Amino acid sequence: MRAVEPEILAQSKSLIRTRTGVALVGTALSLAVVSALATVPGQSQAPAQPRLVTSPISLSPAVVADGGKAPFVRIERIRAGDTLGTVLARLDTSSSDVISAIAASAEGKSVLRSLRAGRALSAAIDADGTLQAIDIPRSDGTVYRLERQNGELSVADAPPGTGSVTRMSSGTITSSLFAAADEAGLPDAATMKLAELFGTEIDFHTDLRKGDSFSVLYEARTRNGAVVGVEEILAAEFINRGHRYAVVYFEDADGNGGYYTPEGRNLKQAFLRSPLEFSRVTSGFKMRFHPIKKAWRKHTGVDFGASQGTAIKATSNGRVQFVGTKGGYGKTVILRHRNNISTLYAHMSGFASSVRPGQPVSQGDVIGYVGSTGWATGPHLHYEFRKSDQPVDPMSVTLPEAEPLEKRDLSRFLALAEQRLARLAMLNYQPLAASEQD
Repeated sequence: MRAVEPEILAQSKSLIRTRTGVALVGTALSLAVVSALATVPGQSQAPAQPRLVTSPISLSPAVVADGGKAPFVRIERIRAGDTLGTVLARLDTSSSDVISAIAASAEGKSVLRSLRAGRALSAAIDADGTLQAIDIPRSDGTVYRLERQNGELSVADAPPGTGSVTRMSSGTITSSLFAAADEAGLPDAATMKLAELFGTEIDFHTDLRKGDSFSVLYEARTRNGAVVGVEEILAAEFINRGHRYAVVYFEDADGNGGYYTPEGRNLKQAFLRSPLEFSRVTSGFKMRFHPIKKAWRKHTGVDFGASQGTAIKATSNGRVQFVGTKGGYGKTVILRHRNNISTLYAHMSGFASSVRPGQPVSQGDVIGYVGSTGWATGPHLHYEFRKSDQPVDPMSVTLPEAEPLEKRDLSRFLALAEQRLARLAMLNYQPLAASEQD
């Protein structure tokens, strides 16, 4: 399960140096609500212009396994005064045979004459810069598509059906993240996930500055040539006040996905501090006067106030040890984790349908819902963190770190991270104009 988790270890920051140019020597890493972030203070670069582009790079055999054969889609907005040739020039692909193929028919000539500023066309370009397909929007809302088959360009009846493509997008903040993302052609779903990924280190209401920039490499789900969803953000960077934050997604040999630093350090906490996304502690780990028993008793967990039915999430990967009614705890779930740690969730109104004894769960999985069963005067969650079956304070205990990548996965990850971060670096690479060169 690919879940984004609401917790971050601030102390997990590390410094990584970067250089401008096509090659990214290193970057810092960030994950939203599941990550720790690496930063580089004091680095300044020319902000990237809003665009969605790709550029060919040489890939090692290990890197090609990441999907180098997949179509690489580039988006370019048509500007006032543009011809198709000027648009293709900005996409760094040859235009001669493309324009000739389109102009060979009356329909194509009509398309060339009806280019409108503000519309966005997309082009699928392979690693050597050859255009494989282009979609040009028409005034009636349809799309004119040209595809290369067996080396020859020809008109296609319609864009392909359902599929996926790898896309890159970059933008510069002028007012807000969403305005910049919209200008860059980034889908709303990717923008929301980007904000989630970096939201712990960057307050998007108060911390953003004009000139901050972002770059995103993501896998998009398409239908009839249009993006209908975002499968996964594969890598992302955000430069805020001169600090670079970045994150790389990776699946290990067992299929477990997560986000890592370029060196392969797992950014995900082994445990979340709270099983609820939005809540407040109403009773801590201490002696208290029991509201039902009317006596002073040790409170062996913490109570989180929340509305009836609020989703309760597993704070770590584990296995269901108990699910059912347990005396004063009411409806309860107990999860067993590694290193002889267990967690208890009590007073639930009900259980998630997938929660059964012996069933594995992943961090962030919904296991039940807030209620007031057992000895409870109102809806809340009683949460316990136990070591060797002995309760400890969940709010102050030193949480275990997530397991690092195994050696069998590390070399594959390093090659993958290098490739993805190099792609992001190219988004910010601005060649000198001829007049600026010696």
